[in-house]
Amino acid sequence: MTIKFNKIFQNYFANKETKSNSLKRQNFKDQAYFYEMNAPHWSSREYEQFADQAYIKNVIAHRAINIVAQAAASVPWALYKKDKIRIQNHPLLKLLHRPNPFYAGAEFFENIYAYKLISGNAFIQAVGKDNIPPKELFILRPDRVSIVPDNGGNIAGYIYKINNLERFFACNKITGQAKILHIKNFHPLDDFRGLSSVEAAAFSIDQHNQAAAWNKSLLENAARPSGALIVKNNGAYEGNLSSEQYVRIKEQMEEVFMGSKNSGRPMLIEGGLEWQEMSLSPKDMDFIEAKNSAARDIALALGVPPQLLGIPGDNTYSNMQEARLALWEETIIPLLDHLTDSLNHWLVPMFGEDLHLEYDVNNISGLSSRREKIWSRIENASFLSINEKRQMVGLSPIEGGDGMVI
Repeated sequence: MTIKFNKIFQNYFANKETKSNSLKRQNFKDQAYFYEMNAPHWSSREYEQFADQAYIKNVIAHRAINIVAQAAASVPWALYKKDKIRIQNHPLLKLLHRPNPFYAGAEFFENIYAYKLISGNAFIQAVGKDNIPPKELFILRPDRVSIVPDNGGNIAGYIYKINNLERFFACNKITGQAKILHIKNFHPLDDFRGLSSVEAAAFSIDQHNQAAAWNKSLLENAARPSGALIVKNNGAYEGNLSSEQYVRIKEQMEEVFMGSKNSGRPMLIEGGLEWQEMSLSPKDMDFIEAKNSAARDIALALGVPPQLLGIPGDNTYSNMQEARLALWEETIIPLLDHLTDSLNHWLVPMFGEDLHLEYDVNNISGLSSRREKIWSRIENASFLSINEKRQMVGLSPIEGGDGMVI
């Protein structure tokens, strides 16, 4: 699999990019000098920790990221001319529907949103000759991309490295445009990299993971510290066990009585031994509430209402419909706005200056209740003409609709 993957990328790097976009070896060394003089702003180890501890091992973070990414990726795109006339068939729409042979549109954008949530950064590469619209779009894994600053503090380009292959993508010194689109969150302490939502929730994720590990250990030990075997000083054992007796009883406890499958099994105790029950106090059980509190903090950092994740505790919203509406308005819509602005600045001008890309807000099911209320208010506004009403809901004007008020 690795050999095939490397071969794909070797062909990809060799054939997809034109000579005009490649950099001569000496220029590459010059830019690499600036890169070496400036420490990387992101390490693969940090990204791997975020991905492993949050998305792979933490059920709350995993579900929250999937909810946001999948919902945002389900929203269709709409292309308009500057005069607000919608275009139904266009090469740009086909490219967004099928960015490359390996991904369909929904999966492609889901990965973008997930990368942005986990690392705070997402990178898209446009493949094709210069000065013409790209033929394909690829997502670059954030930890494999290094940002190369120039001696003026601006971005000179990007280095993408996978295994032993490296590729440099230069930025235009005047426009700053490159074959790479970098989408990032705001970071108050980093000029080049975005702040990960997972990083903001890292402490809570560690708490939640430790609580889960603690709970697992309790289950493996009959769901609580069950008790202790006490050696009675009755003449048979004189308060002590020999080494052989200690090892034999310990092995018997581990093999026969410990674990969930042995829960409730009666114990046969030899003479001279006494079983003393033990349990955790209510104070010792506070880790359960600590786990729920950490889960709420994780959901808060990722912008998902706790109700949608099944987290017990105080409910901010009175019902699930309000929680879903808050998810869309406070988390997903801003995420869509950010990507839409980036694509309109980077990708859309490659297809023409009179085009504008938007997401189709009318096809978002989560906003249907709000949309119905808005349409009802617009419909009942007797001081608006038909075309004014149509414009407010995103429809094109009709002939004779300017002077009509209904």
